Amino acid sequence: MTNKTPRVLILRAAGINRDADAALAIELAGGRPEIVHINRLIAGERRLMDYAMLVIPGGFSYGDHLGAGKLLAVDLIHCLGDQMARFIADGRPVIGICNGFQALVKAGILPGIRLDDGRDALQQATLTNNASGRFECRWVHLAADPTSVCVFTRGIERPIEVPVAHGEGRFVTRDAATLAALRAAGLVALRYVAADGGPPSYPENPNGSEDDIAGVCNPGGNVLGLMPHPENAALPYQHPRWTREPLRNEGDGLIIFRNAIRYARGM
Repeated sequence: MTNKTPRVLILRAAGINRDADAALAIELAGGRPEIVHINRLIAGERRLMDYAMLVIPGGFSYGDHLGAGKLLAVDLIHCLGDQMARFIADGRPVIGICNGFQALVKAGILPGIRLDDGRDALQQATLTNNASGRFECRWVHLAADPTSVCVFTRGIERPIEVPVAHGEGRFVTRDAATLAALRAAGLVALRYVAADGGPPSYPENPNGSEDDIAGVCNPGGNVLGLMPHPENAALPYQHPRWTREPLRNEGDGLIIFRNAIRYARGM
């Protein structure tokens, strides 16, 4: 698949509300976004394999009935399971942001590891209520794990600043063995950090996630899920201090999309 301007499918479903933001970030990063409702994929009017990349944006898909991202996860498993499996196995990049991350985790797509004892459970982690017991809407700092296999975080050598907006963003693994396996396999892509890059406390870790985890990837490195919103930190004017600090060339979050588009071009 060689394409100078990769086609990127921005998934739309009832309650998703960050699709336009994601489309703008993809366009700024050099991709060609197309917002497609999930029903068109299910009906066969659009084929996932016709695209170079998939974005599952944030929002409140299906009103978060039965849990945040749960019903969207059911669609991903039972209606699009074969397409998703083929797309991911082909190495094409997939990013799930906030509610999209919740859906990927609850579908068992992330983190997607097999433990040493052979267990390969459908869901190995979850995203549950914030430890603060409240909806968190603030800017946070993220550090990329240099040992991660994630293609989206390559070259991120300093903390980046992006917003969060969620009530159920606390990443929790099924058990200690699962968390250890995540670390060992290089699947922890992003962590919350303090502004100086050091260990965070609340509200620097806004939800109380285990190991300060903000984002994880699959073993292939081509699927990333994260709770923060890099698409809302794509333009320098989106930063809350843009009038008080030297103007940046671009928002900190745009590098995540640039990396994905660069990777898709090289396939």
